[in-house]
Amino acid sequence: MSSDNAAQDAGRDAAEGQEPVWDVVVVGAGPAGASAAHAAASAGRRVLLLEKAELPRYKTCGGGIIGPSRDALPPGFELLLRERVHAVTFSLNGKLSRTRRSKRMLFGLINRPEFDAGLVEAAQRAGAEVRTGVTVSRVEQHGPAVPDRRTVAVVLGDGQTVLARAVVGADGSAGRIGAHVGVKLEQVDLGLEAEIPVPPTVAEDWAGRVLIDWGPIPGSYGWVFPKGDTLTVGVISERGDGSGTKRYLEDFIARLGLAGFEPSISSGHLTRCRSDDSPLSRGRVIVCGDAAGLLEPWTREGISFALRSGRLAGEWAVRIGEAQDAVDARRQALNYAFAIKAGLGVEMGVGRRMLGLYKRRPGLIHAAVTGFRPAWHAFAKITRGTTTLAEIVRTHPAARRVLSSVDRAEAANAR
Repeated sequence: MSSDNAAQDAGRDAAEGQEPVWDVVVVGAGPAGASAAHAAASAGRRVLLLEKAELPRYKTCGGGIIGPSRDALPPGFELLLRERVHAVTFSLNGKLSRTRRSKRMLFGLINRPEFDAGLVEAAQRAGAEVRTGVTVSRVEQHGPAVPDRRTVAVVLGDGQTVLARAVVGADGSAGRIGAHVGVKLEQVDLGLEAEIPVPPTVAEDWAGRVLIDWGPIPGSYGWVFPKGDTLTVGVISERGDGSGTKRYLEDFIARLGLAGFEPSISSGHLTRCRSDDSPLSRGRVIVCGDAAGLLEPWTREGISFALRSGRLAGEWAVRIGEAQDAVDARRQALNYAFAIKAGLGVEMGVGRRMLGLYKRRPGLIHAAVTGFRPAWHAFAKITRGTTTLAEIVRTHPAARRVLSSVDRAEAANAR
């Protein structure tokens, strides 16, 4: 079915006074949801994208676009970079600072409001319909609101019901759809961030350069991402020590000499990683991005995971929507889960092991990336998207030995 025919069918249903049964309904218009909507609409399906906020809207996020994110963008997407990063300054809780530089761009920085809005516009151009300011209360796959076994009812906050052959949940880690699917979360972290406008003299000092600070709390780190006349400054650490995380951010800003500048926005956000056995589907409903707990556990990078899982979710939602019975729908949902676990799941597994190493030996990580040229080259290749952390561990015996030693140490502690 072409997108033109899909739109004509939806229009005919509306003319007849019937709410259309959408092929795919996507809940949440962040990078994961917009990517899912784009993928399903590009396949010629009738797609409805629901978002509770009005766009554009602010999102707590550093805004780093690494190679895997760039490669997962919709064809022809115009990426508006606020900064092109060629240098990284690393510090160990404010000490032992060293800057590494690259002739080639390492990664880019974006403003999330315009980036997310651009992805939604790309989904619309592909044929998806977008409704903002819409709250989803729940989804139902059985009961009086569901006309047949091939249909899912999406119940909105105002009591209206939207019907779909398949539903993609991309409404965040605390959203309704993840709860419906039964997503289980293993790691929860607290990120705090400030958007700090600075004068040109300060902005010039940060042009093309970011800072990564290995923090004082086990597993924590801080960042400075420049975006023109504004610095995005943030920290993240394991949830449970909110006061310590807040203190880290305050100290971090102070020692950077930025305490005298008033932030335009101060915000916080919880990031959540799924457990290995967490489900990714229930019936004709699948989840992606933050709603599925998909992000890199060590760096907590989530944009590339959102874009990649969203695209897969949109593609497999098309197949689920076409399934004629529950058995076939289940088969397609399991295929989606396999695709996620075979790619992003492997990366997450290595990220968890790296987080374990970093918690134990932050000084080792700092020394390696600042003083060991192969480690710096690996960092650069990962950010550019020419390799992955999982691939490096798979192909380099030394990396495997280091992580294996961490695994043994953690196993011994567990006993």
